[in-house]
Amino acid sequence: MCIRDSIDTANHIAAYAAKAARVQVVAAYPITPQTSIVERIAELVENGELSAEYIRVESEHSAMSACIGAAAGGVRTFTATSSHGLALMHEALHWASGSRLPIVMVVVNRALGPGWNIWADLTDSISQRDTGWIQFYCADNQEVFDTIIQAYKLCENEQVLLPAMICLEGFILSHTYMPVKIPDQEKIDEFLPPYKPKWFLDINNPLSHGNIVTPDWYMDFRYMMYEAMENAKKLIPEIDKEYGRQFGFEHGELVDKYKCEDADLILLTMGTIGSEAKVAVDNLRREGLKIGSARIRVFRPFPTEEIRKLAENTQMFTVIDRAASLGMEGPLATETKASLYNQEDKPLIAGFIAGLGGRDVTFKTVEKIAKKSLEWMKKGKVEKETSWVDVRD
Repeated sequence: MCIRDSIDTANHIAAYAAKAARVQVVAAYPITPQTSIVERIAELVENGELSAEYIRVESEHSAMSACIGAAAGGVRTFTATSSHGLALMHEALHWASGSRLPIVMVVVNRALGPGWNIWADLTDSISQRDTGWIQFYCADNQEVFDTIIQAYKLCENEQVLLPAMICLEGFILSHTYMPVKIPDQEKIDEFLPPYKPKWFLDINNPLSHGNIVTPDWYMDFRYMMYEAMENAKKLIPEIDKEYGRQFGFEHGELVDKYKCEDADLILLTMGTIGSEAKVAVDNLRREGLKIGSARIRVFRPFPTEEIRKLAENTQMFTVIDRAASLGMEGPLATETKASLYNQEDKPLIAGFIAGLGGRDVTFKTVEKIAKKSLEWMKKGKVEKETSWVDVRD
């Protein structure tokens, strides 16, 4: 297997992944900090490295609409957005999933305003969790490349046929250079063959698509989407393992677990906080503290069964969210509690909200959170169900 080494930003790596996936239609609209993805794709199309139709649209809603039309026409599509651009797509996101179109989109996570902020915050993509899109959250640039390729293989599977967003944090990954290994194109083609839809819009063979659905059928269509998500939950680990066998990189399937086997306390995170958590775990282990880390790689479908397995052998979960559901708590904390509601002997669960608007969450921050959690674990009671980290009094 031939592998090319590249040192580049996650945004440029996402563009190279779209090229490697041989996407046929790219809908492009700029928004910080996503813009350099579609800029790099434009360069690849212009210089002949990528044979694709590049559509410059007038808004993010139009970008998704163009992808919907192209995907319904039977071709592999790609786009990327951030923050308010993703919010503007909201209606079209439902259209894409309800139409069972395997669109792949990169979301460069950015805070929602006002106040205006261009730095990392998962609230933009978490706000779209009920649109029927599969959601991946990446921890480094290699995972960005690999997950885009894996997502096409997953979404185009007849058991799934749903769209997916690949989420990466603005500036923390989007503009940070990291070494990435890009496999030989021939090998990627073997892993991800051309998309062959069972149906597509064809003027020579007309059909009705996305039409009115009466109460007799609408609920059944939604249940089919539910089943597709359950199928995705089974296929994601298989695809990650297959990718690992062929290219040497696996990313934890649904949950990237680190030193959880004997952990009294497990840190549940998403995205790049998961990388910081691994460093914190190593440091705390050297102090004799039995801490583990579980990075939730896939938020939709939510890995309920994996959470329950982890809960069987630990005393406490500490959940660190880079998002807040205002009026409740961190979304990952809510999902974790819901997953364990009917289970006996549940561990203690403490929720922490950190890093909103790009505020740094380093391994030192994670260590501080873990030590506070251990204090509560020893007392057998979580004194504060949701704690906001490092906010001004």
